[in-house]
Amino acid sequence: MKLYYSPGACSLADHIALIESGLPFTTVKVDLKAKTTASGEDYRQINPKGYVPALRLDDGEVLTENIAILSFIADKAEKLEPSGGFAHWRVLETTAFVSTELHKNFKPFFSPDSTDEAKAQAGNILGKRFALLEERLGDRSFIVGDTLTIADCYLFVMLMWAKTKVGLTLPSRLDTYFERLKQSPSFAQALSDEGLAN
Repeated sequence: MKLYYSPGACSLADHIALIESGLPFTTVKVDLKAKTTASGEDYRQINPKGYVPALRLDDGEVLTENIAILSFIADKAEKLEPSGGFAHWRVLETTAFVSTELHKNFKPFFSPDSTDEAKAQAGNILGKRFALLEERLGDRSFIVGDTLTIADCYLFVMLMWAKTKVGLTLPSRLDTYFERLKQSPSFAQALSDEGLAN
C-alpha cells in the first residue's frame, strides 16, 4: 500500500494507523499547493479531489477520505477497531464526530480570506466540541474503551492543530492525553517521518 500525505495534514492520522497496524506500506509526500508528488507526478491523476489522504492499494485501487481509509486499515489489520459489539459503533461514532465536528471547523483558520470573526466563532465551536470529548474521555487512556483505535489517531491530529497551528487551549485531560499519545511509538514515528518531531 502507498499513502499519499502532506506533513501535518489530516493524513497524519492514517500514517499513525498504518504504523500501528503493522501492515506493509510506503509513503509519498504531496505538495498540496502545486498538486504534485515528491517525484513531480500530477497528484490529481491519483486523487482528482486534490487533497490528502489517498491510499493506493496493491491492486491499484485508490481509496480517499479519512474515515474510509482509517476503517480500511483497521479492517485489514484486524486491530484499531473492535470487530463486534457496540464498541465498534462507538469507534465509528467518535471518528465521524472528529471528522464532521472538529476537522471541518478548522477551515476558517486555514483559509486566507477568513475574517477574525469567523476564526473566533470557529474557535468557540471547537472549544465546545473539545469539552464534549474530554467528558467522553474521562479517566480512560483512550477516547473509546481501553485500547487505541482509529478515533485516537484522528483526534490526535485535531488536538495537534489546535495546539500548534491555532493556539487554542485544550481542556486539561485532553492535553494530557495528547502529550501521552505523542510519546507513544507509532505516533512518535509518524511525526518523525513527516519531519514534525520536536
